[in-house]
Amino acid sequence: MAVFETVLQMMAMVALGAFWRWRQPGRVPLAPLRSAITELVYHLLLPALVLRVLWQAELGLQSLAISVVAASGILVAMAVATFVCRRCGIAAPLAGAAILAAAFGNFTYMGLPVLIAVFGDWAAGIAIQYDLFASTPLLFTVGILLASRYGHVHEAVHPLRRLAAIPPLWAALLAMVLNLAGVPLPAGLAQVLTYLGNGVVPLMLLAVGMNLEWRGLDRERLGPLVMVLLVQLLLMPLVVWGLSGPLGFRGELRLALVLEAAMPSMVLGIVLCEHFRLDTAFYAAAVTVSTILGLVTLPAWYLLLGGA
Repeated sequence: MAVFETVLQMMAMVALGAFWRWRQPGRVPLAPLRSAITELVYHLLLPALVLRVLWQAELGLQSLAISVVAASGILVAMAVATFVCRRCGIAAPLAGAAILAAAFGNFTYMGLPVLIAVFGDWAAGIAIQYDLFASTPLLFTVGILLASRYGHVHEAVHPLRRLAAIPPLWAALLAMVLNLAGVPLPAGLAQVLTYLGNGVVPLMLLAVGMNLEWRGLDRERLGPLVMVLLVQLLLMPLVVWGLSGPLGFRGELRLALVLEAAMPSMVLGIVLCEHFRLDTAFYAAAVTVSTILGLVTLPAWYLLLGGA
């Protein structure tokens, strides 16, 4: 089964990151090393990959449809998670972390390498548009407002200012302008961007592994964790599957969207939880468990929807 082998290979990279976290064989402490890897990818390597892919991608109504489908899946997941947390009377810091974990998947750090490995380079554009045109804007607007409401940090939140400070988003906007203007990508620049972009996948997967931990699991958090897993790994891909058909997505393109929606909880949410004093331990545990379960759920979605 190609998708199972692909996910297994991705998980092997994640496991290497987790091993590094456990053994810490280098002289650099884990936290600075993890931060340095994330900052390198976030500020240089990922923008280079985004620029190369979107500069050459086919943009148009399909890009808008991808954004609509992705945003709908995230908003439905957020609404369901919020309703469940309120009905169950979950404490605010835990509820805020659970809603973020349920609504925002690891669409770039896991989605990008998985889609490329399963479908080929063309699928990189799906993952990037899904994240940068839907997930990232929602995370840094609605997500931050939600985190500030459930957290204990009472400060002026400027979502648009935060959104404007995202290097991959600026790279995406520049790529769209050049693409739509018909400016060709110079061969020399394309090679440089390729060299930089090739480092994104292995480093992202190692960083995911370095962030995995279990300390947030106990009886009190078990119910919210089950809710997160059901919403993130089952409900959101089901919503995306239901919406993508009427919007004209077929075949591998539709399957790629569903797999992207089925990604485990995003790693970046740990930073938001720490900043807004949400339940960071629970969030990290949700990332860990959902990432491990992804080894089963991603191939299951692939087979269920007719993947070869």
